[in-house]
This record gives sequence, C-alpha cells and structure tokens, in this order.
Amino acid sequence: MSASQWENNEEIKIFREYLRIPTVHPNVDYTACVEFLKRQAASLELPVDVVYPVNEKNPVVIMKWLGSQPELPSIILNSHTDVVPVFADKWTHDPFSADIDDEGKIYARGSQDMKCVGTQYLGAIRALKASGYQPKRTIYLTYVPDEEVGGHLGMRELIKGDYFKKMNVGFSFDEGISSEDETYAVYYAERTLWHLHLKFSGTAGHGSLLLPNTAGEKLNYVVNKFMEFRKSQVQRLADDSTIDIGDVTTVNLTQLKGGVQSNVVPPLLVAVFDIRIAVTVDVAAFEKQIRDWCEEAGGGIELEFEMKNPVVKPTKIDATNPFWLAFKQTLDSLGLKTRVRVFPGATDSRYVRHAGIPALGFSPINKTQILLHDHDEYLRADTYIHGIEVYKKLIPAVADA
Repeated sequence: MSASQWENNEEIKIFREYLRIPTVHPNVDYTACVEFLKRQAASLELPVDVVYPVNEKNPVVIMKWLGSQPELPSIILNSHTDVVPVFADKWTHDPFSADIDDEGKIYARGSQDMKCVGTQYLGAIRALKASGYQPKRTIYLTYVPDEEVGGHLGMRELIKGDYFKKMNVGFSFDEGISSEDETYAVYYAERTLWHLHLKFSGTAGHGSLLLPNTAGEKLNYVVNKFMEFRKSQVQRLADDSTIDIGDVTTVNLTQLKGGVQSNVVPPLLVAVFDIRIAVTVDVAAFEKQIRDWCEEAGGGIELEFEMKNPVVKPTKIDATNPFWLAFKQTLDSLGLKTRVRVFPGATDSRYVRHAGIPALGFSPINKTQILLHDHDEYLRADTYIHGIEVYKKLIPAVADA
C-alpha cells in the first residue's frame, strides 16, 4: 500500500495520533496523553480511571474490560507512555511527526518502544468487542509513566497501592523487542540490574613521587578484574550460538571521577559500573567476588549502590503456568516462530514479577531493524496492523485460560 492509503486506515490514524504526543524526557507533560487515552476508552465504552501513585505529574491511566467471571484473577495489558529523548538533527523526519514514507515506514520516537503496543491493544479490543466477544477474566489496560527512567514514579509504586491490589492481577502482558529475522522473541525474565559506584581511597601527594597504596593503583587492579570477567562473558557468547546477550552478565565501566589537577595524586577516585547479572548467577557470590577484589587491591574501597535491584524469579514457562501455555499455543497456531529469551535491559515487568505475578514481554514485530532509543526509529504500517491481528488471538486465549 502507498503512504496515502495507509493514512486513511483508522487504526494507523490512532497510532500516529499517539506518536505525535511528545511524552519525552526530561520533564514529561502527560496531559495530552491522558486526554488521548480517555478518548480511546470512551470510543471502546470502557470505564477509565487516572491514578497517581506518587504525584500528579505522573499519572497512570487504567481502562477496565469487565470479564464474565470477574472473581477470577485478572489480566493486565501494560505499556508505558513515556519515551526517551531525541537528537532531532540526527533524524531524517521530525521525531514527533509520525511521517509515513513510500515504503509504509512510520517514523517517530516511540514507534517501536512502545507506543505501538499500547494502541495495538486498543485495536485488538475494538475488533473483539465488535465481534461480540467478552473475556472470562477482567482485562485491565495500564498505561504507566516513568518506565524509561526506572519506573519509580509509575509501576513500582502502583503495585504497592490499594488500587492495584483490588485489581487481583493474575498475569501481565508487557513490552518486548523487535526482531531482525523472521522470529518473534518472548521474554520471561530479566537480569538483575546494578549501578555500582566504587570509591577508591588512597595515599595523596605530589605527582612526582611513587607513593604507596594510591587510589589509582587500587582502581587499576579492580577495573582489570572487571575487564577480565567481561572478556569471559564475551567469549561465552562467541562460543555458544544458542545464547544471546540476555543470558550472560554484562559489565560496563560507564564513568570515572576524581582528581583536582595533573600534578596532584588524588585521595579519592570513583569508578561507576553498569552491571546486569544473568539469571543463572548466584548474586550473593558475585557480590562477594567483587568485595574480594577490593580487598586484594589493598582495601580502603567503598561499594555504593546507586541502584541494586532485588533478584526476581523468572516467569515459569512450563506446564505449571496456564497463561504461558495459552500464550505459546496461540503463537504456534498462528504459525509464528518464537524464541524464549531473557530481556537484556529492564522493563516494568520486573516489578510485576517481584510481586509474584507472572509476566511475559512481547512486541509483535519481526523483520525490523532494532531502533529503540536510536535515531530514525520507525515501524512499518503493515507490521503494526499484523500486530493487532496477533493480539486479537492472544488476548482472548490468555483471558480465557
């Protein structure tokens, strides 16, 4: 189809309208987004609430589709409304114009991550309601803020509140990542995220001397240990084609701080690491290893966690989980090739799983360049429409499980 033909498609119109709302960090204004979602709820004749888990600047919009057996645990269709910043000069299209080119590519920040999923849910429900279908379980559509900067003002606090507890949630849908081949990835777990600051204290003095136990020596020893470990994880990926980045522990040195001028040996240096720990790793033993490296370096090294997420058990992907069985069997029946994966980053599913609720991450996007958080992020219109067709099957299968 040409760009002009796609422009007249009602579902594409709704998607593009959502993409044009610049819910972009920092200092996100969600006002227009909330009004858009309220209009969508009205068009579907679904009741809608706006909840403020932390403050009025970070609203959660919740739509409710009442099930025929509302006493059963409910299903949530979760998506986040915020998007990451853009470098507009690096884009060939205005990042909030939702332009469609002659190949049917819709360019916009959020087109892959993850406004597409938020409106695909709506498109699927529109079709299901039109067919006369009513779910057995109550379905909630949750549109949460703040995910792109940690979810501390959104899903993390929503789950702690009375509103969420009354929802009696039994299973959650959430985002995945596009695939560049013909397969579709389904994410059942996430690695444990640490942002670790190592503060190296040492002997200070004149830069012309060879002082003992300097902060730089200690930093060098510990950083080398981290880099050796990092190299082992790179080698694991090279040696085993059955695993990907989500199956190994990633370690990246992201910041170095300290010093006052070039001829003064500083009393303190700081190294910051982004660490994502694989689900197969003993986290306590890994932390002990780091502390042992610090002692071997000479001590006087403080570990400060800017972020230390708790270990969260993966969602079960076996016969003990009826939601998983319904999910997987539906994708199989549609002839979709799937890969079960550990999510390489972090999503709001970690908060849901930590509350003991099974969650799967899935975005119905394949044969598409991965451009989340990148310049010229796009999604093809035909891929978007196909995603609605997938959710038309997935949502009732899970809701009736």
